[in-house]
Amino acid sequence: MTLSDADRDLVVAELGRDPTPAEEILFENLWSEHCAYRSSRPLLSAFDSEGDQVVIGPGDDAAVVALDDDTYITLGIESHNHPSYVDPYDGAATGVGGIVRDTLSMGAYPIALADCLYFGDFDREHSRYLLDGVVEGIADYGNAIGVPTVTGSTSFHENYEGNPLVNVACVGLLSADRLVTAEAQEAGNKLVLVGSSTGRDGLGGASFASEDLAEDAETEDRPAVQVGDPYTEKLLIECNEALIDEDLVESARDLGAAGLGGASSELVAKGGFGAEIDLENVHQREPNMNAFEILLSESQERMCYEVTPENVERVRELAARFDLGSAVIGEVAEGNYVCTFDGEPVVDVPPEFLAEGAPMNDLDAVEPEVAERDLPAFDLEDAFEAVVADPNTASKRWVYRQYDHEVGLRTARRPGDDAALLDVPEADAKLAFTGGADPNWTTAAPYDGARAVAFENATNLAAKGASPLATVDCLNGGNPEKPDVYGGFKGIVDGLADMCRALSVPVVGGNVSLYNDSVSGPIPPTPTLAMVGKADGSSPGLSLSGEGDLFLVGFDGGALGGSTVLEHLGGSDAFPALPEDADAATAVETIRAVAADESTVAVHDVSHGGLAVALAEMVTDDVGADVSVSDAVSLFEETPGRVVVETTDEAALRDLAGDVPVVGLGTTTDDATLSLAVDGDEVAYGADDIADLRDVLARELD
Repeated sequence: MTLSDADRDLVVAELGRDPTPAEEILFENLWSEHCAYRSSRPLLSAFDSEGDQVVIGPGDDAAVVALDDDTYITLGIESHNHPSYVDPYDGAATGVGGIVRDTLSMGAYPIALADCLYFGDFDREHSRYLLDGVVEGIADYGNAIGVPTVTGSTSFHENYEGNPLVNVACVGLLSADRLVTAEAQEAGNKLVLVGSSTGRDGLGGASFASEDLAEDAETEDRPAVQVGDPYTEKLLIECNEALIDEDLVESARDLGAAGLGGASSELVAKGGFGAEIDLENVHQREPNMNAFEILLSESQERMCYEVTPENVERVRELAARFDLGSAVIGEVAEGNYVCTFDGEPVVDVPPEFLAEGAPMNDLDAVEPEVAERDLPAFDLEDAFEAVVADPNTASKRWVYRQYDHEVGLRTARRPGDDAALLDVPEADAKLAFTGGADPNWTTAAPYDGARAVAFENATNLAAKGASPLATVDCLNGGNPEKPDVYGGFKGIVDGLADMCRALSVPVVGGNVSLYNDSVSGPIPPTPTLAMVGKADGSSPGLSLSGEGDLFLVGFDGGALGGSTVLEHLGGSDAFPALPEDADAATAVETIRAVAADESTVAVHDVSHGGLAVALAEMVTDDVGADVSVSDAVSLFEETPGRVVVETTDEAALRDLAGDVPVVGLGTTTDDATLSLAVDGDEVAYGADDIADLRDVLARELD
């Protein structure tokens, strides 16, 4: 990738001269799609990002949300898609490292991770190779740094074959007095680089992430992929805590996309300052590095801190205590962003122009067509087995069993449920955490599918008794220069924005990843959400207890568009009709109230695979269910915002539900068998049979 002629003309006009080679490569990366959001920023104003609980919204390394007056959490998400195709292990591992450092730069301690992963068809050997490497990378890095991976999603779709997605989110915890931002505070303060030494790995990673993947990307683009060291990251986590403990940090930014050049220029630009940096002061691990290599290296496990002159020596002492390198590379200054090398200026540019001056793209968008109804004939047994054994709905235990999800002693509900729960005694509360998207939904209908993604994530939290608090998004799309691709991307932005607004869930930050396109075509528009909620009361699990009867709570969409069953049986259908905004908000609050009620003994979200999969997941080795529904659409539609509830008090349930529909499903049984009656057809499966159907990932990958 090179700076385009149009961009170069803008730079020349601003500087009044030709850019130096180092300046040109710096503008190329900071004005890339990955850093500047040139195609997406015009759309992002659709999101509402404010709320009484929002302390810091979009624009910093991570968002900050208040649990109470004294206890804050950070929430951030990022993508590492292209690197994870080229090198699945290091690409995924460094994605974890990057989002954790975003957390550190706000003064927070990381307490939980979520991984949302998307691959090509599971029956392809290459997809399984990528899955295996990505999961190993996340596990090795997260486990080594002691941050539990507690929730997420794993999806398979043929259009990810040439370009998988690896979206990773992190929650951090801090007290109000420890908050740090990425906004430089005062001219004369020193810029101190702490962490690993700088090498040549990851050069040009930002520009690499801003172009389609080539057929030879696995070999030709390998130098653009960073190599992580989780043990150094763990030392950096603890060093950062010590620095914050002693109030030594004025502002901070982690070194991610565009490396030192990106972190330092953005930090000073946000504060309205410039900088004077001597690139030769940067501690390096490779000889003879030139100016642009030092500026653009994306070597991992590095932080840039603004420090007052009197505190510099103490910062370096603490870095040495944790066996980390450190260097005073320059200072915050008035005027331009200036970098010298060999005693000569190699960069001398206005910092705000560098960080924020990229022009936005004005792109054409074409809306997708709506599918017509053409439903196949249903054989109940074949349809049930196909849906329950589908890799998208099957057990993901093979994935999350590789993660240490209890390190840190906060995990109150582990992976495998609708949402994870984390104990936060500092705020006398539990934090619910969920994440994911469904490419089938957004392929069928980008706008409505994205509304459904937001609705489902909020329902996951409510099903565990939590009120949604805030969300971040990772908006993944293909090449935005293609009108149909950009139309789908615009649809997912608007759909998320509208549903989050309806649910009063502020979108407090996020990430955009475009040009996820390859020789096999564009990915589906994929609006990953990572959403948190606050729970003060009880939180039922999803497994049946055998104590009560079963009911379906929520609004019926009555269609199969985007559903797993149509993937197997063929046919087409419009996307299910979602409730109006006010009804969606009422449904989420109703589900939360039902989940928190003492007569509720089990709750489970109905989504991927529909009611059939939800019931299969609720059956245990001791408790089964005898269920009857009116038709096959009712069993397999995937309309979100619905839950299966096991309750010991039907009257209390109906009273709590109010105007939200409640439909009787049947009873629990003591024979560990799921019996289904659908419009005259009946099937029955024991718990062992269901477990065999759902264990497809482990069966193929172990």
